[in-house]
Amino acid sequence: MKKLTKIFSFTFLFLSVTAIAVAGNEDRAGEAGSPHLLINPWARSSGFGGANTTSMRGLEAVSMNVAGLAQIDRTEILFANTNYLSGTGIKINSFGLAQKVGESGVLGLTVAAMNFGDNDITTVELPSGGVGTFSPSYLNIGVSYSKTFSNSIYGGLTVKVINESLSTVKSTGVAIDAGVKYVTGKYDQIQFGITLRNVGPPMRYQGNGLSIRTSLPENETQRTLNQRSADYEIPSQIMIGLSYDFFLSGVDTIADKLTSMHRLTAAGNFTSNSFTRDQINIGVEYAFREMFMIRGGYVYEEEALDEDLTRTAFIGPAGGASIEVPLGKGGTTIGFDYSYRATRSFDGTHTIGVRLGL
Repeated sequence: MKKLTKIFSFTFLFLSVTAIAVAGNEDRAGEAGSPHLLINPWARSSGFGGANTTSMRGLEAVSMNVAGLAQIDRTEILFANTNYLSGTGIKINSFGLAQKVGESGVLGLTVAAMNFGDNDITTVELPSGGVGTFSPSYLNIGVSYSKTFSNSIYGGLTVKVINESLSTVKSTGVAIDAGVKYVTGKYDQIQFGITLRNVGPPMRYQGNGLSIRTSLPENETQRTLNQRSADYEIPSQIMIGLSYDFFLSGVDTIADKLTSMHRLTAAGNFTSNSFTRDQINIGVEYAFREMFMIRGGYVYEEEALDEDLTRTAFIGPAGGASIEVPLGKGGTTIGFDYSYRATRSFDGTHTIGVRLGL
C-alpha cells in the first residue's frame, strides 16, 4: 500500500509541475485545439457551476476530480444529454459505467460524443452550398481507476482517447487526468482536492481532405499533393477546490451524513487554464435526505460580462436539481438530474441526466 501511494504521489506531482509550467497564460488564448475537453457533459456538477471539484462522488467526479470515483461502493450507470448553446443544433450524448473492484478500488468507463448536426458543403464555385451536407463529430472515451488509500485520502487516474473527425479528415490523441482528494472533520464534512486535466502530446489533423490534385510547373501530369497540418496542443488545466458540508438536522456518526434530513454544501474552486483566462467557481447545494437536491453556482472569469473583451460564451450563473429515489428494498436507486448554464447568445446550455445505482 505504501509503495503504491508513493508511486501515485510522484506521478501526480510530476504531472502537476508539467502543467503549471504552461498554465495561466491568457496570451495563448485560441492557440489550443480540442476545446470540447473543457465541456462538462454531466448535469449535477455543471449545475453546481463546476465548484464541486471536491464534493462530487461517483461517475460525475471523473470530469471534475477522478479521486471522487472511489467514494462509491456499488455499480453506477449514468446517461446524459446536453443541448449545448441551445439554437446551434449542437448535442452531447454521454454514458458512464462504474464498478467497484476489490476492497478499495473503483473502475470507470465514460464516453462523450459531440455532434454538430448537418452542415452544408460549400466550395469556391458553390459558396452557398447545394451539393450535400457534412457532420463533424467529437468522441472522448475515458478509462478511470480510483482508489481509497486511507480513511482520508483518495486518488485516481483517467486515460482518455480523443477523436475529432469529418468525412475525410480526422485527428486522434491521448490525454491523462489525475486527481487527489483529502477528507477530514468529525463527520468528513471538510473536503479538499486538486485535479490535473488534459495532459497529453500535441495532436494533428490528417486524411484525404488535406490532399489536392494539381499539376507541377514542369509537367502537365496531374499529381496528388498531401498537405500537412500544424500540430496543436490540448487545453490542460489545474483545479483546486474546497467544500464544507453543513448538517442542519445534526448527525451522530459519519454514516448518518448519507441519510441526514437536511444538508447544505458550500464549495469553491479555482481553475488555472493553459490557454485562456483563469476562473473562480462558487456554488451551494441543498439536499433533503439525499433524495431531493437543488443547487446553484457562479463561474467568475475576468471581463466575462464585456461583450467586446470576453473569451467565453457563458456569463457565469448556473443551476440545477436532482431527484433520487429507491427502487424496491435491494438498495437500487434511480435518479434524474437537470442543469442550466446561462450564455450571452443563444438560449443557454441544458443538460438532462439519468442515473442508476445497483
